[in-house]
Amino acid sequence: MLLIAAAIGTATARDDGRYSGSPLKPWFDTLKSGRGLCCSDADGFAVLDPDWESIDGHYRVRLEGVWIVVPEDAVITEPNRAGRTMVWPIKGSLGTSIRCFLPGSMS
Repeated sequence: MLLIAAAIGTATARDDGRYSGSPLKPWFDTLKSGRGLCCSDADGFAVLDPDWESIDGHYRVRLEGVWIVVPEDAVITEPNRAGRTMVWPIKGSLGTSIRCFLPGSMS
């Protein structure tokens, strides 16, 4: 269990080999939203509870001090095996968009 918690806390989505032994690696490799595979184009990371919220059934996440609305098709609806809220943002010329968002349980 400690190995899983350590991997979740610092996990990035692109595979550089450091998480090859994690029991969650196969799950992360196939995780997808309506925008595609999460780990294919973006680095994912855990989000602390104060940096995400749900208002009227819609999510938003605070990245680098800016609140970004999570598009409905970016929300992952399958059970969260990692337990922590995670986001896969993509930075582009028009700003930051969300490729995938995996809600956790607000504690």
